[in-house]
Amino acid sequence: MNHVLRGLATNAALSSESVDRLIAVADADLAGDLAGRADLRRAQAVALLSRVEECGVQLAYAGLLTTADIDPAAQPHAALALLDEGSGSPEWARLFAADPVVEHREKLAACPGLPPDVVETLAADPEVRVVTELALWTTPGMAARLAEHPHAEVRRAVAANDATPPGVLAALITGEGLPPARRCLVCDREETPFVHDPFCPRPDCDLLPGASCDGSHESTVHAMRQSALDNPATPTEVVVGFADHPSMLLRRALAVRPDLPPQVCARLASDPAPGVRADLAENPATDDALIRELADDPDPDVRRGLAHHPRVPLDVLTRLARTARIGATLLPRIAAASSAEVQELARSRDPAVRMLLAQRRDLPPEVRDVLAADPDAKVVKSIAPHPGLTEGQLRAMVDRHGVRVLAQAAKNPDGSAALLEHLTRHEPPVPKAFREIARHRNATAPTLLACLADERARPIAAGHPALPPSVIVELLTDADGAVVEAAAGNPSLPLAVLSDLVP
Repeated sequence: MNHVLRGLATNAALSSESVDRLIAVADADLAGDLAGRADLRRAQAVALLSRVEECGVQLAYAGLLTTADIDPAAQPHAALALLDEGSGSPEWARLFAADPVVEHREKLAACPGLPPDVVETLAADPEVRVVTELALWTTPGMAARLAEHPHAEVRRAVAANDATPPGVLAALITGEGLPPARRCLVCDREETPFVHDPFCPRPDCDLLPGASCDGSHESTVHAMRQSALDNPATPTEVVVGFADHPSMLLRRALAVRPDLPPQVCARLASDPAPGVRADLAENPATDDALIRELADDPDPDVRRGLAHHPRVPLDVLTRLARTARIGATLLPRIAAASSAEVQELARSRDPAVRMLLAQRRDLPPEVRDVLAADPDAKVVKSIAPHPGLTEGQLRAMVDRHGVRVLAQAAKNPDGSAALLEHLTRHEPPVPKAFREIARHRNATAPTLLACLADERARPIAAGHPALPPSVIVELLTDADGAVVEAAAGNPSLPLAVLSDLVP
């Protein structure tokens, strides 16, 4: 791999002529980098496609190719990507529907807006994986037809399709009104009854661990029910009966549905599986009474899930802050807190609560400043990246709390060049801070030179435009390929050097 050329391919300062020269020598790796350039012209995209067919998918999805640029026989992947974008020719669709390459037909089956005759051809395809892919993405009418397909795997895909009519989804769960499935992926290749060994030693076996069939295609039927439970179009009255199902996976799929009646939520709140209760705790369908009950759950995952509930009462959330490992994240209820609630949270005696509030990045200046002067390092660490903090406040944070807050202070978007340089001289050094400083927009040459001494910050600093050009040139011969790529992609690389590096 040529790290210099890969870096050059992403360099924003590269001239159009130099891009042409790189295209002329591009391999698959280099073509992928060139295809991602924001300034790539259509003519260059066509030239790149003619050299490396594999990059056609990326170019097509980027809108750089049209039907006039692609030969579907020579560049099938690009043609299929254009069909997936809804821009391909109907004749291409007919060509691929009869393609002997199964992967091409499978990709075609996922494309939107196919001609009706192509859809019919794909629905009758002898390869079940092609029909399964069609079932995942097809229209309501065809989904209803494929729900009666003799292969259970196709029915499972229909159950996952959001366009499948509610009545069809109900029938897939209950089996009422549908002929029984005659085949599944297990009995297609194994004599039943059969249970697939989770540690199957056969290298060519692609059955899922535990897949089984005793003639009723039970593992596929289970997967179909799980897909239907995950599908928001499945009627509520059909799914509520799964609250007592012996499968924990099905009960978990039920527990996240936002349309659950209160009595079903209550039943799931006493489920023996903590995962079910944790999923329910985060569900907006869970009401206040049940929230208060779940707040005393002995399992930490349940309490953590409850903290993410969008309507958890603040008094409950205050309790959870002390008992649940929530981490450095902005909770939905904190993000939605009113001005009065923000003031209340800021005055909390519990630093864990103040830490949760400090994750917001839109706090009123007076609240932000109070939290910036908080005596608890966890609170200060959370507020340190908040916009609007002054250099004096950020220095004071580091002076009081040292290494515990230094990396977050370095992340602050308003950190000055002088502050960043000051942070690089901190003893003991904080490796994560060097990585934050190396990507900071206000980093200066002396600061970046200090960052180059840190192994993980070195590739980041090598790509910073404030790095001195002479240093960038030196880094082109670095032993670390990631550093070389970053330096070659640095827009401050001298143009004369850049031009000489292009073959």
